[in-house]
Amino acid sequence: MKIAIAAELAPARTLIPVLEKLNAEIIGLAHGPGAEELLTPHCSQIYSIGQGRRAGARKRSNAQIASLVIKDILKTVRAIQGKGIDLMITCGNAGDVRKGLAAANLLRIPTLHIEQDIYNPIEMIAYADLVTAPSNEYREYLEKQYNLKNVKNIQGYPLAYYVHNMDLMAKNEAKDIYEVDGFVLVALGGDLKSEQLPKLVNAVKKLEKPVLIAPFRFDSEHVQNLVEASPNSNNVKVLEGYVNLPSIMLAADALIYGAGMGITLEAGVLEVPSLKIAGFHHKHASVDLAQKLGIKVVDISDIPREIINIPVPDGRGLVENAEKSIDNLVEIINSFDDLKKSKGGFKSFKKIWNARSQFR
Repeated sequence: MKIAIAAELAPARTLIPVLEKLNAEIIGLAHGPGAEELLTPHCSQIYSIGQGRRAGARKRSNAQIASLVIKDILKTVRAIQGKGIDLMITCGNAGDVRKGLAAANLLRIPTLHIEQDIYNPIEMIAYADLVTAPSNEYREYLEKQYNLKNVKNIQGYPLAYYVHNMDLMAKNEAKDIYEVDGFVLVALGGDLKSEQLPKLVNAVKKLEKPVLIAPFRFDSEHVQNLVEASPNSNNVKVLEGYVNLPSIMLAADALIYGAGMGITLEAGVLEVPSLKIAGFHHKHASVDLAQKLGIKVVDISDIPREIINIPVPDGRGLVENAEKSIDNLVEIINSFDDLKKSKGGFKSFKKIWNARSQFR
């Protein structure tokens, strides 16, 4: 079997434990920084299919964005065309999913999508042959809310298994690299808007401990300029480039994050005392999971108060369920021809598009 996978950083971590159990040749389609480095050891060939626009970077018109997406879709088509691909696998809710599923459909390659965000999926999953969900409750939601035709419950999150088995730096090593001790890590992500950043910088500079900011989906120079423009920010340092975020999380006294499912799972497995910022995705599977783990979802203005009594998340069960989900995915992939059915199609596409519009 020959499989293509399109993935950003967190989806790559989700897929790797599955790939390791498959008897298949893997073609990697890396999207954004870090993904190519992770996927290369598991792939016979690897191609870049672009990256998402960072919040805070130069604004582009809708026409420019559409043009870039089309170029990346064509780049993806060229990467897999004529390679004898039996299956395209995608995961998550970012541009890698859109490009991977679009290219596979153009080439009539069967598609499997691993959905984790549930309430805010990418509209192109309407054209996946099969979609998976991490629970029966979420499977029913995807079918009823978006009219998806073929959804399977895999009973967990494979990423939790990957995080549990990561070779992380010792806490002291991470502290030495970043020349800081007793610090708070602030991880920015897709659940924050650029206009929220000044308020966030003002909130974290009030903390009594040093602060490291990992920009992730935001332009690091943009974040650095905001920090420098804010008075009394000497205790705040902005990290540049791709960083080993789980290692820094483990070394931190506390984590504050504005991202979604990936970091929520990492915080749960590593049991890092955490606060999740209430972002514009007020309804999101990562919010559900954070609450189940005991991670508080707070407004930015409440961070200085809430971090004083921050709980340790209860991640028990995440890894055990992750192992089940990996085995279930391997079984689905190995019997894919027997499981694929009719796609959701345009009706599902429109339902998802309308649901996503409230977050634009």
